[in-house]
Amino acid sequence: MAISIQLPSDVEARLQNLAARTGRSKTYYITEAVLEHLDDLEDLYLAERELEAVRAGTSSTVPLVDVMKRYGMEG
Repeated sequence: MAISIQLPSDVEARLQNLAARTGRSKTYYITEAVLEHLDDLEDLYLAERELEAVRAGTSSTVPLVDVMKRYGMEG
């Protein structure tokens, strides 16, 4: 899928410099950056949604000691 973005000139210059110095394309580095931060964003938004559910009483928590026992990790 083609996407068009405008980057600030200083970011564009850094990206161009990195691509030139490493022999990789700017697209390669943009894709790497998106993938790295997409993982973080997914984790953040899923955690926020779960926290809202816990606070609303529609989801519950399990004490850490119970989880450790369940998976044979008793201390």
